[in-house]
Amino acid sequence: MYDLSYIIDCFVIAVALSIDAAIVSFSQGLIFQKGKWFAAIVLAFFVGFFQFFMPFIGWFGANFVHSYIESAAKWIGVSIFLLLGIKIIIEALKTSDSEECECKQSDAKLSLHFLIAVSIATSIDALGAGVSFNLLNKAILFPAILIGIITFINSLIGFWCGCCFKKANSKIPQFCAGIILILLAIKNFYL
Repeated sequence: MYDLSYIIDCFVIAVALSIDAAIVSFSQGLIFQKGKWFAAIVLAFFVGFFQFFMPFIGWFGANFVHSYIESAAKWIGVSIFLLLGIKIIIEALKTSDSEECECKQSDAKLSLHFLIAVSIATSIDALGAGVSFNLLNKAILFPAILIGIITFINSLIGFWCGCCFKKANSKIPQFCAGIILILLAIKNFYL
């Protein structure tokens, strides 16, 4: 059904896109003392669902403009992955240690407003990935499902790592996610 290269690309993209959600979950794991299981599952569900849903919006939205930009579609898709990678790296470099520690000072609760806001913020990149898949003439169902599942799993892992470690440098996985997206852009440039 899908060739191995496509499956590997989808997996790598899913892991890279899940990093923001895992970092948010990590920060929440640092502050939760009670109700950890409930908070971990609810947060992972919300970010996983949005990461699953947003690529569809990007993919179908790109259909409306595809005929106008068909000749430049490959370049636009490559540019989106490149820009997403650069954006993630810049965000990793801009995060200061004091900002990372502020999450420990806040009250530990997950309101619906917080869950939706954090889910949208962490899934904007997934929307861009959906556009890229469309412009590169790739199917969206498999990558969207994979992105949602891996985000759910990585969010749970991030939350529990936050609970266990209480101190860590979250810049490293963010930086790696950015590098991964840039490498995918380079790969798609040559294909």
